[in-house]
Amino acid sequence: MASITLRSHVGTDGILRLDLPVGLTDAELEVTVTFKTLPPPEEGQLPQGKGWSPGFFEETFGAFKDNPLIIDSEGIFDDEEDVA
Repeated sequence: MASITLRSHVGTDGILRLDLPVGLTDAELEVTVTFKTLPPPEEGQLPQGKGWSPGFFEETFGAFKDNPLIIDSEGIFDDEEDVA
């Protein structure tokens, strides 16, 4: 049995959507969902309070889905000392 804990947001439609990678394929699972409401985050806990502009994550999420970043062999080093 495995346990996954995450924070999620319920949209204005009142539906919680979960997308959980479990590392299994072609398997039967029994899933139990337990939830509790959380208090609204304080100003210092909001992304904007940490230097991110309002809406940054919503606007940029998935930006590379059609053109993913690729790291070729020139960007991978076996030993950090070789970089210097």
